[in-house]
Amino acid sequence: MTPAAAYTTASPERMGWFSRSEAWLDSKGKGAWIAAMVLGFVFIWPVGLALLFYMIWSKKMFSKSCKSRTRHGFHAMKSSGNSAFDAYKADTLSRLEQEQDDFESFLQRLREAKDKAEFDQFMEDRAHKADADDADDADDKAPRENA
Repeated sequence: MTPAAAYTTASPERMGWFSRSEAWLDSKGKGAWIAAMVLGFVFIWPVGLALLFYMIWSKKMFSKSCKSRTRHGFHAMKSSGNSAFDAYKADTLSRLEQEQDDFESFLQRLREAKDKAEFDQFMEDRAHKADADDADDADDKAPRENA
């Protein structure tokens, strides 16, 4: 068993009744979840409501397949059995992670430069407005001649 499978598959002895029920419904598919919810509403409506909320919260209602969540969890880390391909995949993934980090730092510098340019423009506009207000005040205080 691969380490990834150990995270997604637990033995039934270690699982509680809720986990076993969830695993059983997942193995039957989305229809089983919907049937359990409808039966819950028919017989004990709080149980049906609880199942509805759980399905929405866990995104089981809107996913294509309930089984796909657990099956593909660590698929990218699984070895293919071909060492050359695995080395290429590891190299490519590390290169992509480095490029993503570089791009995110570039975006951060770009945001900071934009913020600085906007702030500098604001300060310049404020200084021009203050100069214009001072000039208007000086004009208002100047004695006017009556002719």
